Amino acid sequence: MKPVAKVASPAATAVLRQATALFPKRKKLSDGLLPSLAHQKANPNSDHNTGLAVDLTHDPKNGVDCKKLFEELKKDKRVKYLIFNKKIWQRGVGEKPYSGNNSHRTHLHISIRDGYGNDVSPWFKSVASTKVAAVKKKPESKSRYGKSLIQGLFSKKSKLVCTCKTCPVHKKGK
Repeated sequence: MKPVAKVASPAATAVLRQATALFPKRKKLSDGLLPSLAHQKANPNSDHNTGLAVDLTHDPKNGVDCKKLFEELKKDKRVKYLIFNKKIWQRGVGEKPYSGNNSHRTHLHISIRDGYGNDVSPWFKSVASTKVAAVKKKPESKSRYGKSLIQGLFSKKSKLVCTCKTCPVHKKGK
C-alpha cells in the first residue's frame, strides 16, 4: 500500500483551481484529490494516496469536456496516466480499455508523474489560450486579489486562487 499523503500535491490542486478559474460555473460533484478510507481499501496502490492524482468532473455543458481533455492531456509531460469513460491511457504504453470497478464516466482521473508534483503551470493550454483571446476583446475580470484571473493562469510566480465559495477542497485556502 502506498503511504497516504495529508495534502495533495500542488500540481494536483492546480488542476481543480485552474479549471474553476477558467469555468467558474462548472460542476464539482466528482472532483477529488485525497482518497477516502473506502478508496484506500479498494485501491491501496492508488496515486490519490500519494497526493499525485486528481479527479476532474466531466461537465461539458459548463466548459469541462473530459473527452477532449483526455486527448489533450496525453501531450502533457506531467501526466503518468489518464482514465476516462472506460479507457485508460498510460505514458509509454498507449490507450486500452479500462475494466476497473469505477468506469470513470463522471470524471477524468489524472495521475501525475513522480518529480512533477510541484509543477503548477497551466493544465488546460488550448482552453486557456481561447479564454485569453476572448478576454483581450473585453475588459479583464479581476480576482479578489486584484490580479487578472487569466494572468494568474500563465504566470509561473503567481498562485491560482479558486473562485468557488463552497467547495470543501478549496475553501481551506480562503
